Amino acid sequence: MRRFKVIYSQSNGLWSKQEVLVDTKTGINYLSVRYGGYPGGLTPLLDREGKPTVTPEYIERDDYEG
Repeated sequence: MRRFKVIYSQSNGLWSKQEVLVDTKTGINYLSVRYGGYPGGLTPLLDREGKPTVTPEYIERDDYEG
C-alpha cells in the first residue's frame, strides 16, 4: 500500500504541476507544486482555523493505529 494517494492533479503545460495528496494513515491533505525539472514544495492544506484539512474517507483503516 502506498502512503500517499493523489486525489487531484492540475498541469499548466509542461512546466508546472500541482497535486493534492492525501496521507492514507492520517487523512491529512497536502499540496505539492513542481515547476519544470526543478524541485517543488510540499505543504499541508489548512482550514480557516489553521488546522490541517483531513479527508477521513481516504484513511486505510487496516493500517491506521491513531
